[in-house]
Amino acid sequence: MNAHPPRRGLFGRPILTVTIAAAVLASAAIGGVALADRGSEKATAGVWKVPPSPVPESAPAAAPETESATVGESITFSATGDIIMGSAPNKLPANDGEGFFDSVRDALKSDLVMGNLEQPLTGDTGASKCGTPPRPNCFAFRSPPAYAGHLVDAGFELMNTANNHSKDFGAQGYRNTVEALEKAGLKHTGAQDQITVAEVKGVRVAVVGFSSYAGANNLNDLAAARAVIKKATTEADVVVVQVHMGAEGSDKGHVKPGNETFFGENRGDPIRFSHAVIDAGADAVIGHGPHVLRGMEFYKGRLIAYSLGNFAGGGKTLSSAGVLKYGGILHVSVTRDGEFAGGRFLSTLMNSAGKPVRDSDNERGLARVRELAAADFGDTAATIGEDGSIAPPG
Repeated sequence: MNAHPPRRGLFGRPILTVTIAAAVLASAAIGGVALADRGSEKATAGVWKVPPSPVPESAPAAAPETESATVGESITFSATGDIIMGSAPNKLPANDGEGFFDSVRDALKSDLVMGNLEQPLTGDTGASKCGTPPRPNCFAFRSPPAYAGHLVDAGFELMNTANNHSKDFGAQGYRNTVEALEKAGLKHTGAQDQITVAEVKGVRVAVVGFSSYAGANNLNDLAAARAVIKKATTEADVVVVQVHMGAEGSDKGHVKPGNETFFGENRGDPIRFSHAVIDAGADAVIGHGPHVLRGMEFYKGRLIAYSLGNFAGGGKTLSSAGVLKYGGILHVSVTRDGEFAGGRFLSTLMNSAGKPVRDSDNERGLARVRELAAADFGDTAATIGEDGSIAPPG
């Protein structure tokens, strides 16, 4: 069922350039992490052609590797939750991060690989939002700009920066992050009004990042959210929302109606926001922020993953206690008009060093998502098989 506004035919159009207003980070927490910051900058993002990539056997089938997907064929994107590779100078991973993502590289493979980068990539330029000496219970993370290469080695192609840590080292740190990502050939999304368009097998995929922090698309301003998504539908065939939403902590796995707050911050109403952007034309919603896995539901035939949990916390920057260690890689296949065509969830966990590894023997993240989906969404819950396959209810 396609209840979305009709899309304009875009194939063969000139390359699109989108001008963005600036992204600013303000504060938050990662199971006991709090922070605050402000700033602004400008950037540009154009249509970016993604080279075809093989999809792992455990992921949903994607369209054959041809120049463009034809009617009835699908493309597949993959996505993860929160990524912190380490924090300079004292919490960097072994071997300076070399091989950090080796265990999950094959599981990430798809036509378009996305992740939520929850830290700046910057040197010692820019002041920490936590001050000197750091304020109690304030956490500011940064990894060297060269760590963008580790993301490339993992297969990532597009990173979301709409979250509470991307400006841990101020506006300069954010500018350094953008520069490092672009130098490595990585696309990014997350600044206010930013629509990042990637061309995948002839299909234009727009990715738009939201959070509750100034400088990003505001998930609490539903009118503005609808407007930017409606604009994205005129510039692409498929629209994917990346959103950092919801309260944090090991007890925050369930999704309930209403706004969620954390350390006095309004972290949005996840259900209302997700339904609003789908009503406006989004084809999938990828959530992160609570640092735990949450359930999945379908709304108007579109998949909503409310949180993909913690993916990486290098240098022990993220807690791996209890359910906080579990995350996953979501694969979603869609047709060129955005119709859901299949999905799969692959369980991951953070090991004792905070590196992501596949939990293929136990699939504990999968079991948790299945249980939470059934408990929270009833008739709209995603049907999730023991093999990780995802289908609409019924």
